[in-house]
Amino acid sequence: MTIFTLQGVQKHFGVKPVLNNASFSLDQNDKIGLIGTNGSGKSTLLKIIAGLEHADAGQRLVNPGVRMVYLPQEPQLAEDLTVLEQVFAANPALGLLQEYEQLSEQLALGEDVLTRLSQIAQQLDESGAWDLETNAKIVLSKLGIEDIHARVGSLSGGYRKRIALAVALLAQPDVLLMDEPTNHLDALAVEWLQEYLNRFRGALLLITHDRYFLDQVTTRILEIDRGDLYSYQGNYSYYLEKKALAEESSLSSQRKHQGLLRRELDWLSRGPQARSTKQKARIQRAHELQDKEFKEVQGRVAIDTPTRRIGNKVIELTAVSKSYGDRVLIKNFTHLFGPDDRVGIIGSNGMGKTTLMDIIIGRIPPDSGLVDIGSTIHFGYFDQHSDALLENLDPNQRVIDYLKEEGEFVATRDGIRISAAQMLERFLFYGPQQYVPIQKLSGGEKRRLFLLRVLMSAPNVLILDEPTNDLDVQTLSVLEEYLEQFTGAVLVVSHDRYFLDRTVETILALEGGGEVRAYTGNYAQYLAHRPASNAPTKSPSAKSTPTASPTATIVARTRKLTNKEKREFATLESKIAQLELQKTQAEQALQANLDFNESQKLYDQLAKLTQTIETTTERWLELAEFDS
Repeated sequence: MTIFTLQGVQKHFGVKPVLNNASFSLDQNDKIGLIGTNGSGKSTLLKIIAGLEHADAGQRLVNPGVRMVYLPQEPQLAEDLTVLEQVFAANPALGLLQEYEQLSEQLALGEDVLTRLSQIAQQLDESGAWDLETNAKIVLSKLGIEDIHARVGSLSGGYRKRIALAVALLAQPDVLLMDEPTNHLDALAVEWLQEYLNRFRGALLLITHDRYFLDQVTTRILEIDRGDLYSYQGNYSYYLEKKALAEESSLSSQRKHQGLLRRELDWLSRGPQARSTKQKARIQRAHELQDKEFKEVQGRVAIDTPTRRIGNKVIELTAVSKSYGDRVLIKNFTHLFGPDDRVGIIGSNGMGKTTLMDIIIGRIPPDSGLVDIGSTIHFGYFDQHSDALLENLDPNQRVIDYLKEEGEFVATRDGIRISAAQMLERFLFYGPQQYVPIQKLSGGEKRRLFLLRVLMSAPNVLILDEPTNDLDVQTLSVLEEYLEQFTGAVLVVSHDRYFLDRTVETILALEGGGEVRAYTGNYAQYLAHRPASNAPTKSPSAKSTPTASPTATIVARTRKLTNKEKREFATLESKIAQLELQKTQAEQALQANLDFNESQKLYDQLAKLTQTIETTTERWLELAEFDS
């Protein structure tokens, strides 16, 4: 079933085309990743689909009765509500639960509300809302939201984004539209969300910079490239493969076109007489070749910035501690950072990662211990709150003037002297866009601009605090290549597993209670070698299962399986075994098969079997909790 269709949609912002005759459909089981450079129109397209932004031309056709939920980058929540009240308010069934609890309190005080209480209890039974409350608390917990009675207005922007994400997931819509859902989530929460969306039975269209997430969740990629929309039937790895082939083919066609054009122009230069029909046709073809335009390969950020010498002494931390009240973030931490170090700093939200960075660069002092910085060290700090810093500037300041504050010209590592305008072009700020006010830039474009200014300052110790938030995947891939060649030390605070795997060689893990422990290797190697006590709990099927909340435990003790559920439970174990056998047979067939088309069918079959096994196992585990 088709959920919605866009036909010939066009959107412009001034002279800048965002969408040129964009057309595509979303079906009920689609899981689509939307990618493109910052400012290319990804968020705009999502808003048009959600009905929050009007297109300049074209049609938006939505299947009647479809429930659509849109999660923006900056959600608006009711500041006077508590976390749990916000979740209840967004879901009518959960709202019944809230009313039931209020009436129960009134009944205990002797008020005559028994009739209404009975009516609501019956509605809750019919809607299955008793389980919804348990699910709501599990989802909130998995997203790192522990204080469900806190007022929304007192919480940070990142915390509010997680609440809005929980609200969207619990709405159980037919289609989820999500703009950067992994921002502000730690690695374990991202893994949980990844598994949740894999089990989600509705359609999904999301924007994310997390390439592992894209690879695991999506089955189709949509790319916006200078106003045009391209579709790739597969996950992110498949997209990369096909994109490389398409660009190679385009360049090959362009080279052939140029060769043919040169020959035709040479023929024309010899002054052919237009006497015959054949010669007239050839002259016409030569003119057509001259008029033909090729779309250049999509612009890529080219990072080549100045560097400065770094000495042997970089950063020495000795017995550093930091607490806020009774909350210990860092306790007696000692570490020596070398001139070529590539260090990733990880930990759950609120563990103290940014605090550690602020101590290193001198923004805040430690409670005790020593921080010794080498005399040649020049920090470049790409702050996760850089967008806020930009917003505090003159809103009418032009992009190029902001960059010129760092310098009119810079000398690259190759000794080439280039202007601020040329540097902006390397970061995909072309021509007129260099002269627009900063306030006109998208969030991702502001982050890219701030990154350029940091790099232009020629740091020899680069600190990146959540660099992947709001940067597009194209910029991230080039930033990763830049860091491989960077002369100096790099410290990265990130939840992006892909970025950490590509850029770091040591992990500093903040493990709670002030403990900071070093692990050799990138993030994948850290996962393989960390102590079992730090690993997330896994079910026998190797899937992450929700940790039971006190409410869930009570429900598990009191609820019994219905006769229908007992029959279902009895058949699930043999069904799982049968599915596992089919999966093994498909894997063996794939290894023995060399035909491309047949292999693709086997890949699709394996993906469906894996998803079915996961869903069936989750259902078996769910029913097993209530089996007596």
